[in-house]
Amino acid sequence: MNWHRRSFLSFSAASLLATFGWQVLADNVEEGFQTLFDGKTFEGWEGDLKTFRIEEGAIIGGTMKEKIPRNEFLCTKQEYGDFELRLQAKLAGDGANAGVQFRTKRIPNHHEVIGYQCDMGHMEGRCIWGSLYDESRRKKFLIHGDKDKVEKAFKPSEWNDFVVRCEGPRVQIWLNGVQTIDYKEEDGTVVRTGVLAVQIHGGPPSEASYRKIRIKRLGS
Repeated sequence: MNWHRRSFLSFSAASLLATFGWQVLADNVEEGFQTLFDGKTFEGWEGDLKTFRIEEGAIIGGTMKEKIPRNEFLCTKQEYGDFELRLQAKLAGDGANAGVQFRTKRIPNHHEVIGYQCDMGHMEGRCIWGSLYDESRRKKFLIHGDKDKVEKAFKPSEWNDFVVRCEGPRVQIWLNGVQTIDYKEEDGTVVRTGVLAVQIHGGPPSEASYRKIRIKRLGS
């Protein structure tokens, strides 16, 4: 192969990688999972894009420059019922609070949502990463993980791995490989389908970052 042909092929390979690099990454996600965030655009998501931005392949909600005026949620356009969700998340800022919503609905003509939340942050001296909160519905924590196990699993100022698994009335959450929640919903009126969302909580200057978001539908 002559030099000119090798150069052309190298250039073509580089061009293809630049054009389809994300597709290569998407094809390499775990078997049965689909990528929900392409690392570059908000395709498939909706929300206040003044609050949320994309930097270095991550969704970032909030800012370190000023107070966060209210809760904001970036939601998927698709709904999910039984699934396993995997992603990475981290927080920055004093008093930072956020979470990952699932089986959730938008409240019409309002910035809030209603549904389950895998919580992130600290409250009253407790690490609530991986706790299960009921946003805008019962407005309370449904269950916390074991305090010692959660504090040991949590990685301050680093990316933390979440797994959220919903099957029928059962909700399970893992933080960095440690199960924090195994909850059975006893209220038969609670809906089992809805959108997913990432949140930044209203309050002091803070940022919530999310990346490598992928999901696998379970059952039929």
